[in-house]
Order: sequence, then structure tokens, then C-alpha cells
Amino acid sequence: MQLIEAARMSAIKPSPSILAKQKVTELRAAGRDIIDFSIGEPFEPTPPHIVQAALDAMNGGDTHYTSTTGTPALRRAVRSKLERENRLLYADDQILVGIGAKQLIFEAFAATLNADDEVIIPAPYWVSYPDMVTLNGAAPIIVPCPEAVGFKLTAAALEAAITPRTRWLVLNSPNNPSGAVYSRREMEELAGVLVRYPHVWVLTDEIYEHLIYGGGAHINPVQIEPALAERTLIINGVSKAYAMTGWRIGYAAGPKPLISLMTTLVGQSTTCPSSISQAAAVAALTGDQACVRIATSSYEQRRDQMLAKLEGIPGIRCTVPNGAFYLFPSVAGLIGKRTPTGRVLQTDLDVSLYFLEAAGVAVLDGTAYGMPSHLRFSFATSIEAIEMGCERLHMACAELRVL
Repeated sequence: MQLIEAARMSAIKPSPSILAKQKVTELRAAGRDIIDFSIGEPFEPTPPHIVQAALDAMNGGDTHYTSTTGTPALRRAVRSKLERENRLLYADDQILVGIGAKQLIFEAFAATLNADDEVIIPAPYWVSYPDMVTLNGAAPIIVPCPEAVGFKLTAAALEAAITPRTRWLVLNSPNNPSGAVYSRREMEELAGVLVRYPHVWVLTDEIYEHLIYGGGAHINPVQIEPALAERTLIINGVSKAYAMTGWRIGYAAGPKPLISLMTTLVGQSTTCPSSISQAAAVAALTGDQACVRIATSSYEQRRDQMLAKLEGIPGIRCTVPNGAFYLFPSVAGLIGKRTPTGRVLQTDLDVSLYFLEAAGVAVLDGTAYGMPSHLRFSFATSIEAIEMGCERLHMACAELRVL
């Protein structure tokens, strides 16, 4: 019997980051020595006290369905975290726990978007935002935010993008892939625009919140303008800061009517997150936060190491990221060059494939993130991998020739 594909499937594409991970796995299985700078997850294992909390939950029989919104203990932990670290107050019925931040972003769009609605997405963006908007029948409005403006949305660009059909603005700080972090002044300017357009809701993706370097601080629009709380959804989780990507726990905090709609969708799809993972997340949010500080310091050292190595490669130009664990260098200086086999590198995707084939180094193309002529490098790996991978790239670039 022939499979009949839903029409909406033709409008979306597979996640580039997931495809890259699959390609690396296949090459390694075939015997290739691949250094992976494409991976968007911590290199270290989950801290022991968090793992122990999961073991205790399993041994204690905490292995059953939970409330769709999450266990009371985890929602209390999220509430306390938001009050303690962000000075924001939310009630239990304003918090929803999901199977990762990604699910919650999707559910928010599914609950609110209709045909002809628009969602403003600053580029560079996380690869899944536009496709999730499209899959829910709306139009992603991509606003380019190039290196010249620090890869960040300006107030003028935001105002120019808003129309009567705008339903959401997506903000991601620290940003994946650029590592850009909005300052208080920049967020004040954006908030100043948003207060004039009450029909525009704000989805602020804060999954890299704790990974900020150089003494910087995280800020979100509700902290700047409390009136925005009634139309802002905060998305966060434990994946990045606590090395818990595989545990699949994210959380959302926002207006009760929106959380209620999202809860209905979750109840008819995934029911609830893993009870065991939720117990581990409680330990992460309420336990000793030294592991987060240590990880952040380690990432900053690795960032500096990768920056130093890449800056010595002609054709690659780096900006210093203030957060997350990615570099997003321009490779415009490599486009147009010829490889030893005679192939001309015409795009950033060509450059990424050349790095994989010639150097055994996996990176992601900037086009997938809405910013051509760039590549995304993850430094969430070992110092040894960073040094060896960058040395390989230096040799591969040295073999390129000008036409």
C-alpha cells in the first residue's frame, strides 16, 4: 500500500544538527576518525548527585505516570529557580514541564498559530524555529542580524518586521549558533518596541542562560518590562547547564491561559515527561550549583582555545561569543577557492563538506541557521579534540588554491 504523505510535510525538512550527528555516527562506524565540532551538547557526563537522585527515584518506586504539567516537586523547583535567579514570580499553574525545551516551543506554536499568522525570527537562529512555525501553518519572518550588529536583533529591525499578522517574536539569548548575548540596554530597546504592539507575544528561549562568559549577565524582557509578563513565554531546561540532554526535561513559564492550552496538547500527545528524569531535574535545580559554575569556566577556557587556533587559519574570521558553547566564524574567505581535487567551494555547505572529507572534522553550515558564509563550531568537547581538529583544519585550508 502506498503511503499518503500529509501535505504539510512537504514544507519542512529534517533537522540539520540531527542529520550531522547521524552522518558522524555512520562515518565512525565505517572506520573514519572524525572529530565532531557539530554536536550541540555537553561533553561531560551528568553530575553524580543528579544521577543519584534518579537512582533513588527508581529504587523508591517513583516509576509511574506523573501529572501532565510535571511533578509538584519539579514545578516548585522551577518556581524557586525563577524567583531566586531571575527575580520572577510564577504560580504552579503557570509552569509546564515538557520532554525538552523543543517540545514546549512546538506546543506553544501549535496552541496559538493559525494560517496567515507571522512569527518574527532573528537570524542566525536555531535550526528548528522556522520549521516548527511552518508546520503549524504560520509564516516565519526571518530578520537578518549580521555580524555588523553583533548577530542581534535591533529595535529598528524589530519594529520594521511587525505587522498586524505578527503573533510571536522569538528571542534566543545566549544565542545558538552565534553565542550572542543581549545586554540590558539592548533588551530595554526591544522591550520599548514591544510595549507599543500588544498583539505581539514573546517566546524567549533561555536554554543557554547559565553559559555566559566574561562576567556578563543574562536578562530577559519580563525583567526589563514586567507588563510583558502577560504575553511572554519563558522556555528553559536542564539539558545544557547540567549536561542532561538525554534526560529530556524542559520547562515553560508563562500566562495561565497559554499554559493551559499547551497542557491540553501535551495530555493528548506525550502525557507527561519521565518521572525518573523529573526527579533528576529536581536535584539539578535545587542542589549545589557548583557544577554549573565549573562547567561554565571550562567552556570559557575551551572557547578561548578554539578561538586562538581558528584565528590562525587564513580565510576564517571569528567573533568572540559571549555565551553558549559555539563559535560562528565567517568562512567567506574560503568560498571561491579550489580543493586539491579541483572542486570549487561555492557555499558554506561546500566548505563544511570539504572539512569533513579532507580533515575528518564535522561542523555545521551557517545556511542552516539562516546566515550563509558562516559555520557553527561547538567547543563543548575536549581540549585535545579542539587542538587536533583545528590543526587538521589548518592543513586542509592550506591545501586550498585561489582560482
